[in-house]
Amino acid sequence: MGQTRTDEFRKDAVRLTLTSGLTRKQIASDLGVGMSTLNKWITAHHDTDAVLVEDQKLARNNEQLRRENCILKEERDILKKATQFFASQKP
Repeated sequence: MGQTRTDEFRKDAVRLTLTSGLTRKQIASDLGVGMSTLNKWITAHHDTDAVLVEDQKLARNNEQLRRENCILKEERDILKKATQFFASQKP
């Protein structure tokens, strides 16, 4: 027997899914709901005020910053390896 979730819970789940940067799978697991259930909630609340425009902008900005951070980490790792390589070279 499934649990009945409140409308507020469903809206919070949708907002979290669309703004947190976490995968739907992670959100569903963390909240203890199935993926299909979460997807239905997202479809049902897509055109509501569950996610404010401001939240959407923040989510896009966070995603961009995550991508930039990933690139910077890769560049840092490359520089570390290059530094180690050149430090090990004998003149």
